[in-house]
Amino acid sequence: MRFASLGSGSEGNGLVVESGGTRVLIDCGFGVRGAATRLGRLGLAPSSITAILVTHEHSDHIGGVPAFAARHGIPVWATFGTLAAVSERFEGMPRVYGFDSHDRFAIDALEIVPVPVPHDAREPVQYVLGDGGHRLGVLTDLGVTTPCVEAALDACDALVLECNHCRDLLAESDYPYPLKQRIAGRLGHLHNEAAAELLARIDTTRLRHVVAAHLSQHNNTPDKARAALAAALGCTPDWIGVADQAAGFDWREL
Repeated sequence: MRFASLGSGSEGNGLVVESGGTRVLIDCGFGVRGAATRLGRLGLAPSSITAILVTHEHSDHIGGVPAFAARHGIPVWATFGTLAAVSERFEGMPRVYGFDSHDRFAIDALEIVPVPVPHDAREPVQYVLGDGGHRLGVLTDLGVTTPCVEAALDACDALVLECNHCRDLLAESDYPYPLKQRIAGRLGHLHNEAAAELLARIDTTRLRHVVAAHLSQHNNTPDKARAALAAALGCTPDWIGVADQAAGFDWREL
């Protein structure tokens, strides 16, 4: 099992997870050509994607999904709430599947466990993916953690974890006050310390990879995110990976 990022941040998101011959793309916030170029950097062709999993309807996550899926004949999975919010964008597409945010399912070799999260969207989820031997937790775009989230992430082998902002940098930024309130609110995004507190509350004994993701380009830095997560895990900051907006991150193996 392995995973890699096409890019992570407010300008577009996409994460590839692969086991055997199954290869799923979680979100696609990039245009058709941009997504193909980013997949090419990982040695992948668009036609090799088995399915696209959508987390929620915000444009940096779903923006490129309809066109990319239609161009390459890729089936799409999203919660019923997400599909209701953007139903017109998938009209005429034959393989668009809805699911309840509490129902796990399988796509070939991968088990997909949706994780409901508090975020300002219709029925947002994140995911834990497993192949019977390893489990990857993917968690971005939530304002606060919950017991459901923490239970889902226990004993994962790898985590891609939101470190959206530094609270001090956000408070001092020139963002409009309502936007600051949205980002920092219970339906917004995790700050560095909240992500670290989440790590401290779950079973991390199996962790082989931790990657900080969805970093704000204005209200955070990779060093601040690394330091917060490293303190929670008792490791050196350079062990923590960071998902970049432009480059994502290269393949990591489990």
